[in-house]
Amino acid sequence: MITGIGHAAYFASDMEAALEFYCGKLGFADAFELKHPETGAPWIRYIKVAPGQFIELFYGRQEENPGGSYSHLCLKVDDIQAIAAQMREKGAPLDNPPSQGSDGNWQCWTHDPDGNRIEFMQIMPDSLQSQADR
Repeated sequence: MITGIGHAAYFASDMEAALEFYCGKLGFADAFELKHPETGAPWIRYIKVAPGQFIELFYGRQEENPGGSYSHLCLKVDDIQAIAAQMREKGAPLDNPPSQGSDGNWQCWTHDPDGNRIEFMQIMPDSLQSQADR
């Protein structure tokens, strides 16, 4: 079952300007950063909006989406295997099977008819998101 929106994700062409806007001007908290699993370079910055709600900012990867800064919408689920099975049963696209991400959560992906990416995420108790809520 889908339980809410986990995060909206955007590409940040200037991370410092994005942090100043979201944290300095809107008053959100700079929660944590993920390093790229292959290169160790800064990869994703999580901005905490409210408990369990984040904005995900990707470092300067505009070349992957030259039409704008939108990356994807994340929907929180209570059972990643059940949502993957539901997608298969209903004939909806499942772009990849459930896997555990570098933040400690389980995820799988789909896309809407216009190609907009949608992530399903099961938040795990020891994940970075859960730790940011403590």
